[in-house]
Amino acid sequence: MESYLLDWANLLLRWAHVVTAIAWVGSSFYFVFLDSSLTPPADEDLKKQGVSGELWAVHGGGFYHPVKFNVAPPRLPGHLHWFFWESYTTWLTGFALFTVSYLWSASTYLIDKSLMAWSPGAAIGVALSFLVVFWILYDAICRVFGQRKNGDAIVGALVLVLVCIASWLACHWFAGRAAFLLVGAMIATAMSANVFFWIIPGQKKVIASIKAGQPVDPIHGKRGKQRSVHNTYFTLPVLFSMLSNHYSFTWSHPRNWLVLILMMFAGAAIRQFFVMRHGWKLGRNRHPLPYAVVGVIAIAGVVVWLRPAETAAASAPVAQTADLAAVRKVVDQRCLVCHGAQVQMKNVRLDSADAVKQHAQSIYQQAVVTRLMPMNNATGITEAERALIAQWFQAGAPTP
Repeated sequence: MESYLLDWANLLLRWAHVVTAIAWVGSSFYFVFLDSSLTPPADEDLKKQGVSGELWAVHGGGFYHPVKFNVAPPRLPGHLHWFFWESYTTWLTGFALFTVSYLWSASTYLIDKSLMAWSPGAAIGVALSFLVVFWILYDAICRVFGQRKNGDAIVGALVLVLVCIASWLACHWFAGRAAFLLVGAMIATAMSANVFFWIIPGQKKVIASIKAGQPVDPIHGKRGKQRSVHNTYFTLPVLFSMLSNHYSFTWSHPRNWLVLILMMFAGAAIRQFFVMRHGWKLGRNRHPLPYAVVGVIAIAGVVVWLRPAETAAASAPVAQTADLAAVRKVVDQRCLVCHGAQVQMKNVRLDSADAVKQHAQSIYQQAVVTRLMPMNNATGITEAERALIAQWFQAGAPTP
């Protein structure tokens, strides 16, 4: 029953997380596009009001005319829309999903004893420290170097180094799938913290100054803009790490930390292309195509690097006849801990010949093709045993 309820919690939280993430990423992408596409106002009245840029757009059968005030509007409107709950809700649902999916069953999903023989409590504590420590170090980098000459380049380089170190540590300390997700959660936490600690407080200070009739300090807008730009570059790397758990050929590779770094780098480079493309069309910067090319080359390189060779399972010697009886012995020894009479993970039970025959496709897929099971190879299945399952299934999964 616990497994069944956890599956429902996982499904509902994942659903909510995806919906709120779409809202957050969508609004973030839109405002980055808007800033890159604004042109100086043509109307003299808009110039007198302090408008620094405008955009005409058509969508959904109507025309839109957003304008941007350089520091503050002449007066505050009666209704001002804030963009922060999209961020907060995405983080809250994501952390809840990470808790249900990984922290709740740390021994199964978070810990790979061939890497580190953590206790569940220690593994959870170290995993959570990734979220906190990365934010502290990233925020310190932005504070120290963000306002210097060439500060953006310095911050970008240092954050890249920080992400590389975190990726290496995560992939050497935790199960591969959990490590990829943890690095994504770490960066996503910094994104939401940017909104919570910098962007929204800065906007509130601007509004307080306007209401008090005091001059508005432009530093709040500059800092908020800087953190927003960081968030947009973080987005595609985070999305890759979140989706990667469905593709074991990425995180199960012996150099999985390098796979993660290269794919996140490719995502950031491609995002840079889209950010610069709008400004390039207006003649504000050079052609951004090289960024897209670099990102695509990085992805293509990873694709070639990870191309499947003859699997070890397919080439491993099989010392016995690959029939149902032999496969059942492997299943009994390696799989019943999670799929037996006492526990049925994912509602799959394999403690009978009929059940093994019924789930032959899934057993082959999980144990041989993707090698996801046994989870983190906790029960020590051998290559010969995987080969036996492969030969049995490829022969049509015969019964005696």
